[in-house]
Amino acid sequence: MVSLPRLLRCLGLLAAMLLVAVNASAQTKIELLADNLNAWKGKHGDWQEIGGVELDAKNPRRFHAKPGKGVWYNGPKGRTANLYTKQKFADLELHLEFNIPKGSNSGIKFHGHYEIQIDDSFGRKNVSGEHCGGIYPRAAVIKGRYTHLDKGIPPRLNACNAPGTWQTLDVTFLAPRFDVKGKKIANAKIVKATLNGKVIHENQELLTPTGDRWKNAEMREGSLMLQADHGPIAVRHFWVRAHK
Repeated sequence: MVSLPRLLRCLGLLAAMLLVAVNASAQTKIELLADNLNAWKGKHGDWQEIGGVELDAKNPRRFHAKPGKGVWYNGPKGRTANLYTKQKFADLELHLEFNIPKGSNSGIKFHGHYEIQIDDSFGRKNVSGEHCGGIYPRAAVIKGRYTHLDKGIPPRLNACNAPGTWQTLDVTFLAPRFDVKGKKIANAKIVKATLNGKVIHENQELLTPTGDRWKNAEMREGSLMLQADHGPIAVRHFWVRAHK
């Protein structure tokens, strides 16, 4: 006969194993570049799958595409449709490898609202929220011009590598929290962000959305956005884990 203490220990172990299995299922890696960009909404514009990129020898602001598979880039002009995921996310972990040429600009927007900037900031001594790894400034159109209202939140340091090299961005994002009546009770937060292995943000609250969306209503969950209309960018090994 099995003793009661031993039975309780066995039941406790079983419960722990089930919890681990449930958590693992809830955090399944979602590959965002698989199946011909099937994870993303609508038409994909000039996005193309290629084997790799290198800087154009005649113009370092452009890419030369190599034949093959495994890398996606936003076409020779570097200005095409922004990508929005079909799936909406609350809390998530993100991994992205990206490559940009000289002077290019892109960004990742959580919920389509909160942007971490991707920008050629290599060698810059002083950085702000509009530079690589920064949390983008609030902005508005004033007298017909897109104008920053603040400096955003700069990365802790400039970890940006040279244009034409592959760079790695890892982010853990927490969505804002709301009570049962829909009132926000906790801000969105970048729990941790690293650029090329260096910590650029940690426990950073986001008081509002960024850019010209700073007045928009915040949400429990939303699509992830990859910006593609501000210059050439190539991406690979792009995945997220949704945390329930």
